[in-house]
Amino acid sequence: MSTSRLQHIKDHLLGEYTCAEMAAPYSPLTTHVLNTGMGVPGARMALSLHRMDPSTSLWNLLTTGTTNDDGRCPGLITSETFTPAVYKMRFETGQYWESLGETSFYPYVEIVFTITDHSQKFHIPLLCSRFSYTTYRGS
Repeated sequence: MSTSRLQHIKDHLLGEYTCAEMAAPYSPLTTHVLNTGMGVPGARMALSLHRMDPSTSLWNLLTTGTTNDDGRCPGLITSETFTPAVYKMRFETGQYWESLGETSFYPYVEIVFTITDHSQKFHIPLLCSRFSYTTYRGS
């Protein structure tokens, strides 16, 4: 196999990350947005990560980000700040579809999940179209 073919395969597997993304700290929590209606990654979708305060049941904003060209948002949270708790990832799906010149039934998608063992890795994908979405716990 030629060197250029191997480089093409490597680039496909790693995605087109910028230097800043490659230098992002390890995150025990990852996400990947896929636009299933068009069969492409959900690139440039705004999202936020929140943790519930157990004493008040209010959400505390931890971070915001935007998915890259591969639909990923590296460096969401560090291992040190990832503690057992209830978390929420909010995806700004309405803005995303509007940026593509489309309308969406869902103005945003919030995925709420509980972390009990923070030493594990958690992957929360969002598969969406204009009128539906699904998620699951990946690894």
